[in-house]
Amino acid sequence: MKTVVFPGSFDPVTNGHLDLISRASNLADKVIVAVAMNDSKNPFFNLEERCALLKQATQHIEGIEIVPFSGLLAEFAKQHQAEALIRGIRGGTDADYEIHLSQVNFTLYPQLETILLPAHARTAFISSTIVKEVFKHQGDISLLAPECVQQAFKKKQ
Repeated sequence: MKTVVFPGSFDPVTNGHLDLISRASNLADKVIVAVAMNDSKNPFFNLEERCALLKQATQHIEGIEIVPFSGLLAEFAKQHQAEALIRGIRGGTDADYEIHLSQVNFTLYPQLETILLPAHARTAFISSTIVKEVFKHQGDISLLAPECVQQAFKKKQ
């Protein structure tokens, strides 16, 4: 069984994330969506809410497991016997950053490969930050994030 890890803070999960998760599910038997506890980012949604939103948003995709994590990503991947990390890239800056991270992760866990998936043109501009800003200013986020995220924002108002 091939296992890959798709890490992120997912604050909130976006349609761009869902596209990458769906594509990753075509590459592996199991995709562990690793939700980072990273409190230094001051998340809008707490860890439990982010995991719940991801479960809702990915329920139609086979082989997905949502797991919170903290600490070193390479260690998390090793503990879950993952063969690869899936990382989405939107452009050259993302690629440069992800290549550096892949080298660190490879140093810590040499059996771990990193697969860089370029975002599709229809989702490359979407980020969690953009979703939060559009919602904050009463904009329509229906093309940016799944329905469960829209509902979760409304409940927090």
